[in-house]
Amino acid sequence: METTPAAPSEEPRPSDLQSTAPRDPEKVATGEHNTGELRQNSENEQQQSDQAMDADPVPPTEQIQPSNPEPKPTAVINSEKRKREEEQQQTSDTENKKKNLNSSSNPLWKTSLCSYYRRYGANCSHGETCRYAHGEEELRPRPDNTWDPTSNKAKEMQKADEMEKDEEVEDEEQVALDESSLDKCLVGLPRKWVHDALKKFLEEKGISYKTAKKKKGMEVGFVTFENIEQVESAMEILRESSSGGKTIKLRDAIKKSGDGGLVEGMNSSTRKSVREVVTPLAHLSYSDQLEHKKSSLSQLLKKLTRNARKACPDDLPLPDWILESREIGGLPCKLEGILESPLTNGYRNKCEFSVGYSLDGNITVGFMLGNFREGVTAVEEPTDCPNVSKLACTYAKIFQNFLGSSELPVWNRINNTGFWRQLTVREGRNPDQGINAESEMQIKEVMLMIQVCSTGVEEEVMKAEFEKMRLAFSQGANDASYSLPLTTIVVQDHTGISNAAPADCPLIPLLVAGGGTDGSDCLSIDKANIHDYISNLCFSISPTAFFQVNTLAAERLYKLAGDWAELSEDTLLFDVCCGTGTIGLTLAHRVGMVVGIEMNESAVSDAQRNAIINDITNCKFICAKAEDVMGSLLKEYLGAPTDASSKVISNSNGHSKKTEKISEDTNVKLEATDGQERNGVQEKDITDSSEKKEDISATDAGLTVSDGKEKQHRFKNVVAIVDPPRVGLHPTVIKALRTHPGIRRLVYISCNPDSLVANAIELCTPTSDKPVINKGHKGWRNISSAGLARHRTKSMPNSEHFRPVRSMAVDLFPHTNHCEMVMLFQR
Repeated sequence: METTPAAPSEEPRPSDLQSTAPRDPEKVATGEHNTGELRQNSENEQQQSDQAMDADPVPPTEQIQPSNPEPKPTAVINSEKRKREEEQQQTSDTENKKKNLNSSSNPLWKTSLCSYYRRYGANCSHGETCRYAHGEEELRPRPDNTWDPTSNKAKEMQKADEMEKDEEVEDEEQVALDESSLDKCLVGLPRKWVHDALKKFLEEKGISYKTAKKKKGMEVGFVTFENIEQVESAMEILRESSSGGKTIKLRDAIKKSGDGGLVEGMNSSTRKSVREVVTPLAHLSYSDQLEHKKSSLSQLLKKLTRNARKACPDDLPLPDWILESREIGGLPCKLEGILESPLTNGYRNKCEFSVGYSLDGNITVGFMLGNFREGVTAVEEPTDCPNVSKLACTYAKIFQNFLGSSELPVWNRINNTGFWRQLTVREGRNPDQGINAESEMQIKEVMLMIQVCSTGVEEEVMKAEFEKMRLAFSQGANDASYSLPLTTIVVQDHTGISNAAPADCPLIPLLVAGGGTDGSDCLSIDKANIHDYISNLCFSISPTAFFQVNTLAAERLYKLAGDWAELSEDTLLFDVCCGTGTIGLTLAHRVGMVVGIEMNESAVSDAQRNAIINDITNCKFICAKAEDVMGSLLKEYLGAPTDASSKVISNSNGHSKKTEKISEDTNVKLEATDGQERNGVQEKDITDSSEKKEDISATDAGLTVSDGKEKQHRFKNVVAIVDPPRVGLHPTVIKALRTHPGIRRLVYISCNPDSLVANAIELCTPTSDKPVINKGHKGWRNISSAGLARHRTKSMPNSEHFRPVRSMAVDLFPHTNHCEMVMLFQR
């Protein structure tokens, strides 16, 4: 755990003095090394003090008198003396141990560079007795014949290994020099290049070609040559050329079958299989997978401690949780393990299948084999992926067979043209089934969402293709050898470049089984939902709403979050980024009130519908971005003072607005008008209505009227549970939660531990009385998320910081490197 060294002109704080000495990796876990260093520093300071006392006294005129001298009590002096004697004895024992650690008895002697030497380029205070090397000359190889990774020797060896691997790859990936392989990829190009830059490069190098194209953001360009001689000439020239320090290489390109050799992506003999790409841990046993994830999370959580230490202002002491981290191996809090998934195979209830071409040039529905930035656009079938259900694979195959006979083209990622883009399969399980780790869930409902791009396609042609597709899915479900339910089919029209469509994309229903009033099929998008169950609660899921992909593991996740939140009947629970309301609704019976915040309008509609389905009346859901309303909601529900000349009216969705001063003995006449949004929050416009004949009181309308003074609430405990997307919480939300003293306990659920670490730095780092106003950073794009978090803590208003109390992982994604992390923060 290294800290940023203090400037030479500044007085380093004790915590910095502790970290400047080299550390014994064998003693870091127990804290023995750090304790020894602290005691050594204390002893040196005491010896200097004793020598000063024994020396000749300074003349009175030269002495600097303290401003308020206070004599220490005798008991304190005696206690300090005993403590000093104990430290001297322990330091003496430590020195004796160090004397025995010589090159002949310890195989790790001088096998790592001294941290002080790496930082300052000078010998540390231990001198020759330091067990770490003070330079490359003293450095020795480790018992396993490796070198310190931070040393120049290790870097030179790594560079040599990389060059050797590149040569091996180049030998394995020799381009097939024949007339049938005139479509090539140039690998290693700058990402900022586009078509013109690539053509200019080829012309400057004297490379002849037929066509050349490149997209910004990719490291690969696509070139078509006229004959084999041009290919041979290009290879000779590129062997001696480089751009930006990278060697540009020639690789085969994937061609569409029967389409004149149109380039579709890069081919590579060293490519991974779809199983290795989608489920990289599938070759390990499940117990080994859990151990691998736990080890990775432990290393990642240590970043929180290191970065919070660096972010702590120099004029403040380090918080207790950072000092205590030495006792648990540098972790910010204890990692209590990882909860297993009840189902390890076929557990995903949502699969998004890309539409493209396989390595053989055939139309395929499945998963991409790599990163599009690197020019990999090939798609392979998902049949060998253990996390995908047999049902989802069957529907992907039905759709693939249909595309083979469709008149409209599939999406081309290089040219951004085509019609068919993606297939999403969502499943809803039967709540009464018996589940074990070896069987797949019995599926009761299925939703199919097909993403298309209608640009340049006539409406009549589209409708005809949609009808053919609907019949193909219905026929395939009926012809299946096992139960293959089909509840609804929806088309999503998305014209963007990426398949990640915004929530407001147009949806076209093609089939809603049993959605009519008489139980017949209908074409209403409002009825295009399926249902799933968590903790005996039924949840309605719309096509674009978020829902955890592993339903059974999600039950364990939400139960863990509720237990750590210490909920009770007098608890007000803020469910931030609530989605369809799964967390708040499953915990509603344990709290007094739930306030959910979600920006996806369809998800909020689902949450409100789910509350009605499950007869839950103490939940309110707000459709807005959390960064837009979090601060105002905390002030409203936690009784922040407001202007005394106004009253605050809170409607059923939890949003507040100021109105003219109203007499306390007068009922308020209200009229609700839908369709109006203020500050990004969908709310009802509350005005006087001359059309209404009867008065409606605020209480009858489901509203709460408060005077301008502090609001009075019956909730004694306020807890926030946040479940943000992969990017983490918005800085404005973190600031609102951190600076409001009413939030004493926060449970953070994260699908991306990197974002959790960054957010936790801002939540748990002490702040100074004089925050620094950030004026921006020109190189912010190159800063890590943790570095940006440290930068933002400088402008955080002075407030009581949280501390990480406990953490645990929940494996929602077996066979992959991902898992959910739950961390409890408290103050």
